Amino acid sequence: MDNYGWLSILPSVIAIVLALKTKQVYIALLFGIWFSWVIMNDWNFLTGTLATIEGMVNVFKSPGNTRTIMFSALVGALLLFIQYSRGVEGFINQLNKVIAYFEKKQKGYSRVVVQLLALVTGILLFVETSISSLTVGTLYRPVFDKLKIPREKLAYIADSSSAPSSILIPFNAWGAFIMGLLVTQGLDNPFALMLSSIGYNFYPILAIAIVIIVILFKKDIGPMAKAEKRTRETGELLNKNSKPMLSSEITSLPPKEGIKAKAYNMIIPLATMVFMMPVNLIYTGWDAVKKSTSFSDHLFQAIGQGSGSSSVLYAVLTAILVAMVMYRSQKMMKTKEMINLTLKGISELMPLALLMLLAFAIGDACNQMGTGEFVANWSKDWLSVEFLPAIIFIISSFIAFSTGTSWGTFAIMMAIAIPMAEVHQAPITLVIAATLGGGIFGDHCSPISDTSIISSMASASDHIDHVNTQLPYALIGGVITTILYVILGFLI
Repeated sequence: MDNYGWLSILPSVIAIVLALKTKQVYIALLFGIWFSWVIMNDWNFLTGTLATIEGMVNVFKSPGNTRTIMFSALVGALLLFIQYSRGVEGFINQLNKVIAYFEKKQKGYSRVVVQLLALVTGILLFVETSISSLTVGTLYRPVFDKLKIPREKLAYIADSSSAPSSILIPFNAWGAFIMGLLVTQGLDNPFALMLSSIGYNFYPILAIAIVIIVILFKKDIGPMAKAEKRTRETGELLNKNSKPMLSSEITSLPPKEGIKAKAYNMIIPLATMVFMMPVNLIYTGWDAVKKSTSFSDHLFQAIGQGSGSSSVLYAVLTAILVAMVMYRSQKMMKTKEMINLTLKGISELMPLALLMLLAFAIGDACNQMGTGEFVANWSKDWLSVEFLPAIIFIISSFIAFSTGTSWGTFAIMMAIAIPMAEVHQAPITLVIAATLGGGIFGDHCSPISDTSIISSMASASDHIDHVNTQLPYALIGGVITTILYVILGFLI
């Protein structure tokens, strides 16, 4: 891997600026990928263009990337199943009863209750960010629409409850990945270190707290305030020129006629997907764990060694099969009908799969250019120990923002932040927390983040509108976090 200096930053910055200015995410990402490969091929446009094509093909050389893209497409089939079976309608009927109860207590309070329920649901699904965002968006979109809550608000709640909860409750693939990074740095007792760093991981805590404040006190700001005003006054759930990430076939497919709406036709398939995630983590990681450990330790270590991408893919496939068996046993769908529905759901989410492909491709290009390493190494010589946690948080944020990946940021920064903490004798738990929090913050702000993309998709929101409305809240949390790290840098 070469290091192209400041040039390594340009493609990501250009892609992000283009995405925000033009709202054409596909074109912006494609241009960023192309520009990266042109730079790496000595500004030869022909070889750079051919390398761009090969770079996108090479995305599929990574089994993890391929599984994630497959998951993104298969999710469409599951969404169509639970909607066509009237499972979503049944769940909404039950939720409407809850809304009616609170509406009797106090008029307008139901909007607050539903938003809080969506937030709690996202936090409880800490096992995996994609499942969290997907479930919150799918379950609550019809109810949010009925109560005239803008789609941008749903995407914000889904996004801000997924990654923050996964990093704060690390009994999942996130925790496993972080422990693995700590082990590679030669640290003893990585699990205890990871747990002790949670109290200093301010950004995820603030991200969730800000959502709660926004919901309870109705303190919307910036573009989100405009979105709320638009929805209240006109009933429009999206801006006029917005393009929802989810196809209208997914969001407005009429349910099958002649069958009763039952909530469990939605709850059971989605619960299956959530339950199968840790089961698959244990299955995929079981053989990688030393046999000398006790059963409980073996179980937890297996979750730590499991494959997150495999587990997500197996989970959604299992959920689809369970749904098929349920609907066939109830004689509501024939086998041919279910197969056609599956293919239709996959085809409708091809745009999302393409977007994931482009996001992975620009991440690979950034990696080959040494974007993250350049930014991290550039800062080594001038860091002061008092400002170390704050600067590490800012650098991690910038890397995550530029590359759209928090995990990639963790992998890059842990190898630099921990040795720096040891050299400067800075509190190791504070530095670990700053690295992790910065990755989450930058990922939240980035329009090329896969977590944000899935949140937009599940909520059927325009992706750039979601990024723009979420950004002010994320920046508030980021600024407060930076100030807290500066204060602690002088106190500890």
